[in-house]
Amino acid sequence: MYFEYDNKEIEFLKSRDKLLGAAIDQIGHIYRAVDNDMFSSIVHHIIGQQISTRAQVTIWQRLRDRIGDINADNIYFLELNELQKLGMTFKKAEYIKDFADKVRNKEFDVNTLNDLSDEEIIKKLSSLKGIGVWTAEMIMIFCLQRPDVVSFGDLAIHRGMRMLYHHRNIDRKKFEKYKKRYSPYGTVASLYLWAIAGGAIPQMLDYAPKKKKELARK
Repeated sequence: MYFEYDNKEIEFLKSRDKLLGAAIDQIGHIYRAVDNDMFSSIVHHIIGQQISTRAQVTIWQRLRDRIGDINADNIYFLELNELQKLGMTFKKAEYIKDFADKVRNKEFDVNTLNDLSDEEIIKKLSSLKGIGVWTAEMIMIFCLQRPDVVSFGDLAIHRGMRMLYHHRNIDRKKFEKYKKRYSPYGTVASLYLWAIAGGAIPQMLDYAPKKKKELARK
C-alpha cells in the first residue's frame, strides 16, 4: 500500500509553485509505502529514530520473525532484554514496552487517533515515551495519510527546500512561506522534497554553507 495522491494534488502544487512543478514533472509519481496499522506503525517509527533505513529494516524483520504480528499482546509477553537483543537501544526497547503496556491497559487508544485534528494527534502521540513532534508527524504521513504535513524538524525537508529554491538555509520564516504555499497538500510536496534531497534530480545542488573543516581541506 502506498501514500495515495493523484492529479488533483499535483495540478494544485504545480499551479502554486513553478519550481516544484518542474521537479514533479522530472521525478514523476512517487510510491511511498504506508502502514495503516497504528500500533505497528508507532513501533516501527520508534525503532527507526536516528538510525539508517537499512538498520531499521533489519531490526523490524528480526522483530517480525521473533513475535509474528506486531501487536500489544505479543510485545507485552516479550522480555525487555529480548527486545533489546534484536538490535535496538535499551531506551527504545523501554519505549516500545511502555507503549504496549499502555495499549493493553487501555491508557492509550490507538483507534481514536484518526478522529483528531493534526494538532491533537501530535499532542496525543507526544504524550508517549520516545515520541516527539517529528515522529508524530511521520506517523501522521505514513500511517494516517494526513494530507498537509510538512515537518520543520525534518533535515531532508530542509535540504530539499535549499536545493529547490537555492537557499543557503531554511529559517522558520522561509519554511512557513513554503508550507503555506503547499497547503492543503503539503504531504505530497514533502514526498517530492524528500526525493529531491535524496538526489532524484542529479543536477540540483545543496546550497548550504560548507562546514569549516571542509573548507580547511581545500
